[in-house]
Parts: sequence; C-alpha cells; structure tokens
Amino acid sequence: MIFSSDNWAGAHPVIAESLVKAAGGFASAYGTSDLDKKAGNALSEVFEREVAVFFVATGTAANSLALASANRPGGQVFCHREAHVYVDECGAPEFFSHGAKLSAIDGTVGKMRPDLLEKQIRHSRAGGVHGGQPMAITMTQATEAGTVYSLAEIEAIAAIAKAEKLPLHMDGARFANALVSLGTTPAEMTWKRGIDLLSFGGTKNGCWCAEALILFDTSKAEEMGYLRKRSAQLFSKSRFIAAQFDAYLEDGLWLDLARHANGMANELAKGIEASESARLAWPTGSNELFVILKKETAAKLKAQGAVFYDWPVPQTLTDVAEDEGLYRLVTSFATKAEDVRQFIAAC
Repeated sequence: MIFSSDNWAGAHPVIAESLVKAAGGFASAYGTSDLDKKAGNALSEVFEREVAVFFVATGTAANSLALASANRPGGQVFCHREAHVYVDECGAPEFFSHGAKLSAIDGTVGKMRPDLLEKQIRHSRAGGVHGGQPMAITMTQATEAGTVYSLAEIEAIAAIAKAEKLPLHMDGARFANALVSLGTTPAEMTWKRGIDLLSFGGTKNGCWCAEALILFDTSKAEEMGYLRKRSAQLFSKSRFIAAQFDAYLEDGLWLDLARHANGMANELAKGIEASESARLAWPTGSNELFVILKKETAAKLKAQGAVFYDWPVPQTLTDVAEDEGLYRLVTSFATKAEDVRQFIAAC
C-alpha cells in the first residue's frame, strides 16, 4: 500500500525498453541525434504547433530555467503560497535568476486568487525601485493541493499576465493528470489559454528521469540554450531522455498512465468518503488526495504496511480536531486496485 509519492513508482516497462534500445550503437550528442529530433517533433505534434523543447533532468531545473529566462533586475515572480517553486525547491529559482524574489499569493486549495494576484502586482509596481519589478507569473497544474485549474481559471490568470506584460509559466510536474482530469487537449490547456512556458513532467508518470522545458515562443530558444548549458542541464547523451519521451508519447501511453493514476485516486476517494473513520479534506481532481484521519487510525494503517505522508494543516482548514491529522495519499501508474481496496478496508 504505497501512497507516499508518484516519485516512488518505477519506470513503465515500455519506457524502460525504449531506454535499452537507445543504449546500443552511436548517436550524435547534445540533443542533435535523430531520437532527440523525433521526440521534439512529437511534442510539437502534441501541442499542435512548433515548440522549442529543452530536455532537463528535474522539474526543479525546468521551473528554475523558465523563470530565469524572464529575469529582470530586482525581479519578482508571483506564485501560490504552496507552490513547489516557493516551498520545495531550496531557493533554486532565486539562485538560477541571480536573486529574483518569489512573491506568494494566497488562494484556497492550491489556486491563486486572481484578485489577490492583481493586487500584489500593483503593490509591487507602486514600490518602484524599492519594491523591485514584476517579471513573471507561475502557476502549478495540477496544484500542490491536488486540485486542477479549469480552462477558465487559467485564462483569468493569463489575462492578468497579458495586461501586465508578464510571461506566464506553468509547472506541469503532473501535467498529464490535470489534462485527463479536464478532458481537454494539451494545446487548449496551455498556449491557447495564454501559457508562454511549460515545465512538462514525465518522471512522476512512468518515466525514469524525463522533464522538458517547452517554449511556445520559439524566438526565445537561442537564449534558453545558453541558460541550459550554463546551468549544467545540457546532457551529452540526451538521447536517453529523448528515448523516454519517445515511448511516453507514442500511442498516447502518457495519457493512459495518467488515467490509471487518476482512476485509482477516484476509487480511493470513494472508499474514504464512505468510511466512518476518514474523510477528504477537500475534493481533488488529480492523483493526490488529502485525507483527515484519526491519528490512531493513521498509526494503525502504517503498522499494516501503508506508506503515506503526514501533511501540515493549512490555515484555511479549520475542522481538524486535536486527535486528527492531515495526510497526503498519492497514486501512480503503478498503483494496484488491490492496494486501494486493502487501504479502504483498513480505515
């Protein structure tokens, strides 16, 4: 009963096989191989337009490079208070951009409130040189709370970005999970809504180590190439990242894997909602669930082999009693229905 993180899951067999196939023979280096080009072209097809693709090792690298590309002196990046870039990246976005400031925006269940975003941007501009200058907005899809921005919600934030002449970045570490939840297309969830840069994640959804920074404005590609090299993210044997994406995208495997993960989360949610000793903290739309349990129930589950994380209780969640705790459960492409049933039965 492993519900700790989709990072714990291994690689899907089709993706592992693709890595083995790429291991033989010779191929030109630094992103120039036929396999690199094939994977890049496949991503252009996925997004229904020509895109510039930069393979990197981690989501942190993709996010940090995206924000560094928008760098300005005294720059400020606006993000949700619980965003991965703000909470979990050890200052990497600030480091890559040589000291840009991350400005936190509030909003329930992981989503920035557009009115608070506008207010914070205006406040920043009013401070002049003392307050620094806005340089970018970044949003997480799916969010760190497991929720998913609707297309209208993305568009609302994009309208602010456009009005303020700020690039809009999407952290898509769980991009596929959000996409299948909305039942839309990659193009509709990104550039057609006003997204300029995307961190396209594969690692959490069946890849071994595959992340891509995607630029929808290909005129920015040359500068990004230098930024990636300087950040030590230009792989000489990048065909091994390309091989993963090649298998990941072929015949819609990436969407099938996300559907399975989301489906397992839905089954888990149904069981928790029917339980007398557990309840959902809030509805989610991806493969992450946040559950309120009696602390003794959580301890019992862990003693029986369940693995999941304790989670800090946000200030907006006010109905957690002293003998209860908040816990995060994450499903993946590798989650088995039997594990879900066993967890529910033990609640």
